[in-house]
Amino acid sequence: MTGSLPESGRPARIRRGSHAFWCANAALFLAAFSVFALLYSVQPLLPIFTREFGVDAGTASLSLSLSTATLALCLLLASWLADRWGRKTLMAASLLGAAVLGLLVVAAPDWSSHLALRTLLGIALAGVPAVAMVYLAEEMEPDAFGFSMGLYIGGNAIGGMAGRLLVGLLADFTSWRLALGALTLLVLVNAGLFWWLLPRPRHSPARRIGLADFLASVRGQFADRGLPWLFAEAFLIMGSFVALYNYIGFRLLEPPYGLSQAAISLVFLVYLIGTGASAWIGALAQRLGRRRMLWLMIVIMGAGLALNCLPTTPAAVAGLVVFTFGFFGAHSIASSWVARRARSGKAQATALYLFFYYLGSSALGTLGGYAWNHWAWTGVALVIGGAILVALAIAVRLFYLAPLATTEEPPPAPP
Repeated sequence: MTGSLPESGRPARIRRGSHAFWCANAALFLAAFSVFALLYSVQPLLPIFTREFGVDAGTASLSLSLSTATLALCLLLASWLADRWGRKTLMAASLLGAAVLGLLVVAAPDWSSHLALRTLLGIALAGVPAVAMVYLAEEMEPDAFGFSMGLYIGGNAIGGMAGRLLVGLLADFTSWRLALGALTLLVLVNAGLFWWLLPRPRHSPARRIGLADFLASVRGQFADRGLPWLFAEAFLIMGSFVALYNYIGFRLLEPPYGLSQAAISLVFLVYLIGTGASAWIGALAQRLGRRRMLWLMIVIMGAGLALNCLPTTPAAVAGLVVFTFGFFGAHSIASSWVARRARSGKAQATALYLFFYYLGSSALGTLGGYAWNHWAWTGVALVIGGAILVALAIAVRLFYLAPLATTEEPPPAPP
């Protein structure tokens, strides 16, 4: 049981297969689902916003981009508050606050109010991703951690997919306000289940750090020989993933594909691959070693991009499947590696990883747009391929990184 005391006198960590293990995984899966469903649910509604609020497409996209931007900017602050308020309390407050703001978004009377509330929604959502992976690193036994991290990331994938699909489909039959309202009520229920299911953390830092200590902890993460490379990896893999999905729809509308908008929307079902990939690769990396698996996942991303560039619809879809599998596997490995390698300030280390993760989404996603405008899919593929090559070089560098903590596997012997 989670509350038993081992011989050392410290509370035992959560063992794989225990009741607490399944409760914690269910709670964090619901939290991950809720965050990404709320965050990305407006993406299929952007054309509707242009008609209802009388704005252009670029302005309509602010409904999503403002939320992701404020989420990224608030991750570090949320990690500091987690050390002061408690992991579980902050995550529960984050979900509850996001649900309330989501209901207010549904009732927003004009575009300015809509954007202001979506901006606040991004701030509220930051509490979950900033803390969830830290909770797992602190509370789980090492042999349970990889699977749990993968399942949490799988919740991200399902939430991102379900938010887009469910709201988009419901909006066709009812209205966008009712569709978003139904999703937000589901998130409100999930917030209650989260509080009920998640075991109370027993291994969080006992000391509340001040602002000066917090800033010192942030700077200290960059003194580590491995963490900055993992932050860069987050920037590159997420940036390339978003660039692919941002512009694949434009490509599939054109010859020789000529798919309808409805058919293209079903591409998001490929996110289901991410759920299985995250949990399976997370557990596999726990056994075989993160440094041995990370470079392989990035190579798989590159193979998916190459397959996607072939001028047939089956090849394009198959390439998306392969690329998505590699991305979620790489993200599962890199994010869990950050949480395990950081010997102090785990919340800050995780928040920095996610900050660069979302920064890559914005930067490379935008760069891919300029590339599309000038060179169509060839330009987008070059942006993604360049990011993957740099990510692979970093993964090779990390392959020989000396372990810092005892939970990291030793580096392989030189050939």
